[in-house]
Amino acid sequence: MKVRDILALKGNVLYTITPEDSLAHAAEVMSEKDIGSLVVMSHERVVGILTFREVIQAAVRNGGSFGNTSVYRAMNPGPLICTLETELDEVRRMMVDHHARYLPVIEKQMLQGVISFYDVAKTVVDRQDFENRMLKAYIRDWPEDDGKAEPNLP
Repeated sequence: MKVRDILALKGNVLYTITPEDSLAHAAEVMSEKDIGSLVVMSHERVVGILTFREVIQAAVRNGGSFGNTSVYRAMNPGPLICTLETELDEVRRMMVDHHARYLPVIEKQMLQGVISFYDVAKTVVDRQDFENRMLKAYIRDWPEDDGKAEPNLP
């Protein structure tokens, strides 16, 4: 399975913000949309990602408030990325190895979507459920024993 398949199931609603926006505005958008990340865009290019982790860290550094902090000062300027053709197993490995919860999906320098750790986990569980159902159906349809004993082989 590839990232393309996950986005096809998930849909590709994108929420972005600019580096110049305030961190308070970013937190408000994340809260309103019930999302854990915003892709930071400048001149139609991905320049970073802002997750709830960076928002909390910035607030703690600022004594518990956002103050006048900009998204630029809080964002991760070098997020891991993947493409539409990246295999699911590779995405899982990248996320686990780098403790990344969100990966922007970039194809031909254009943002295509964001894959979250939840999306990956849900896809794995759904795939396992499907395989389990198929195996159970196969076992249910197993040919009946015709009563003949297996021949004794020397």
